[in-house]
Amino acid sequence: MEKQQAIQEQQTTLQITGMTCAACANRIEKGLNKLEGVSGANVNFALEQASVTFDPTKANLEQMEQKIEALGYGTVKQEQQETGDHRQKELRNHKIKLITSAVLSLPLLWAMVSHFSFTSFIWLPDLFMNPWFQLALATPVQFIIGRQFYVGAYKALRNGSANMDVLVALGTSAAYFYSLYQTIQSINSHGHNEVALYYETSAVLITLILLGKLFEILAKGRTSEAIKTLMGLQAKTATVIRDGSEISVPIEEVVVKDVVIVKPGEKIPVDGEVIQGSSSVDESMLTGESIPVDKRIGDPVIGATINKNGMLRIEATKVGKETALAQIIKVVEEAQGSKAPIQRVADAISGIFVPIVVGIALLTFFVWYFAVEPGSFSSALEKAIAVLVIACPCALGLATPTSIMAGSGRAAELGILFKGGEHLETTHRINAIILDKTGTVTNGKPELTDIMATEEVSEDNFLRFVGAAEKNSEHPLAEAIVNGIKERGIELPETEQFEAIPGFGIRAVVEGKELLVGTRKLMAKYEVNAEAAFETMNRLEEAGKTSMLVAIDGAYAGMVAVADTIKDTSKEAVERLKNLGIEVIMITGDNERTAKAIAAQAGIDHVMAEVLPEGKAAEVKKLQATGKKVAMVGDGINDAPALATADIGMAVGTGTDVAMEAADVTLMRGDLNSIPDAIFMSKKTMANIKQNLFWALAYNVIGIPIAALGFLAPWLAGAAMALSSVSVVLNALRLQRIKL
Repeated sequence: MEKQQAIQEQQTTLQITGMTCAACANRIEKGLNKLEGVSGANVNFALEQASVTFDPTKANLEQMEQKIEALGYGTVKQEQQETGDHRQKELRNHKIKLITSAVLSLPLLWAMVSHFSFTSFIWLPDLFMNPWFQLALATPVQFIIGRQFYVGAYKALRNGSANMDVLVALGTSAAYFYSLYQTIQSINSHGHNEVALYYETSAVLITLILLGKLFEILAKGRTSEAIKTLMGLQAKTATVIRDGSEISVPIEEVVVKDVVIVKPGEKIPVDGEVIQGSSSVDESMLTGESIPVDKRIGDPVIGATINKNGMLRIEATKVGKETALAQIIKVVEEAQGSKAPIQRVADAISGIFVPIVVGIALLTFFVWYFAVEPGSFSSALEKAIAVLVIACPCALGLATPTSIMAGSGRAAELGILFKGGEHLETTHRINAIILDKTGTVTNGKPELTDIMATEEVSEDNFLRFVGAAEKNSEHPLAEAIVNGIKERGIELPETEQFEAIPGFGIRAVVEGKELLVGTRKLMAKYEVNAEAAFETMNRLEEAGKTSMLVAIDGAYAGMVAVADTIKDTSKEAVERLKNLGIEVIMITGDNERTAKAIAAQAGIDHVMAEVLPEGKAAEVKKLQATGKKVAMVGDGINDAPALATADIGMAVGTGTDVAMEAADVTLMRGDLNSIPDAIFMSKKTMANIKQNLFWALAYNVIGIPIAALGFLAPWLAGAAMALSSVSVVLNALRLQRIKL
């Protein structure tokens, strides 16, 4: 039943407009989660997105949009999301509002600044001190430019909650309406200059909040640079063969099975397989590896990588949203839009923050009005406004998501894909790592390592005969032998007879000579005396190599050995993990002798050998039962159960959709050094989040008492509030400059 439900469920992303703080995001999240058919909704304030998992038979996109609009916010249509036009429009409108507000507020600020004794030398036109002139300037700022705060506050209160808009609307309205009252009173007064007016407080506050929001929008735009960079890697056009001729088409028009021509220096437009030509391909933008990879007929190529020197014809195997790059972009977007568990702290605080602040502001007003300066309404009001303004919880709402966006984006540029914020948070806590042997510690591709021919036969002839015999076998070890011999430039003759003997080896006739290639048992079966080679054979096997004895016309002629060699970087990566205090274990289905030999080469002390694929998950559970936080590192397909069981599953590979589905983290470089790098990025991101949360909370803890004690003018409180949000985002942006 659960499986059926999982199949039915879909996921969609909605772009939301009108959010002003974390309380808005919380309210939308709660509203969406209450909809029938919605099993999970996650709203990211920094990205202004809602990620919703739902049952399409019970809920649809229209219902979600209606719910968001009923809560007082807007949504962006899918086509606008993809082009990004709505962001440009929002930025343009925001700039117009800010400039208008600044122009209208400047004379009010001028008048306010000239009040101080140390600024008395500044010339001030009499008109600027006229209450009616100030009213004329402040009114459009308050009700036209500031309308968004009233609308947001009304909708928030109507839905039984409070947000930043409530604080801004309360603070600026108190200053404006008290000043309006004083202006009306001034009709009977001839001493206009003696009237206490606070128009500049409300107007300058709104201007500063808009300025802070502009900085925030620009900075948030930079935190998603990783996505823009990845999208920019895509080729815009492709040269395809249609009806026998080469034509250039937009990348969107390429279909699976199309034959695509890629010239030297061009980007490979789609994922495919080389069907003609050879070249080296720069895959650094996807894997982080600077050394180009050689590509020949039959080799896979990834879209957005660069063809360096040869002409390639490739057959498209994946296009559009199925390509590796599109899958990577999807993973990064999901990671940037997800929540780390630590964000629950900020969410819980911001949910109760605004009502508490309103309470503190009222208490401040009454204490000043009745105790500190009895009867001074204007002074008490000023202190209460400062409390309301400085406490806006914007910085708290931005603290976690901006760091997650910047950290996961930078990690993606380094070839490390975190599937979600929770995995980015958990990775730095792991203290035990299980490494699958084949394809993870080793290259996963056997190679011919040793050749030992007797004096009776030359090495070239020996290899000609062995290669000719083995080229008919489908065994992976036979393929390794043949490839190794061909790489030495040796031509292989035709085979006259061939017979595979399961469990023993092969028998073949080449150029009239009978060849036997295989185990001790094969030699014994055909009564070949090969005892002289047994000691060397044992030594090679202890080194992790698979040896095969060779006989020509019934006489022992030599031996070849094949091994799955460890990756060049495995030993260094294991050393780095050990230095981090992490226990490193290798797991394999191979026999214990071979496994220990490979582990020794990589510097791994603990080995689990002869473990079947289904037994790997059980080994992970055993380790977890001892209290360890376990990461499983494998190829993402055979090791899927173990990857899913581990606290963190890491897939080493080329970022295929299968590997990404199985793992929490995909290591694009296929290099074990990516593991300590991923831990390093996790540690740096979590440290950044904690810094942001500390300063966001400390700012309020320090700022509110200062404002309540009367040491902070409302306009200074507004400037400090704007600065706090910007500082949190700028701190998060430091993650984008991290070097490994």
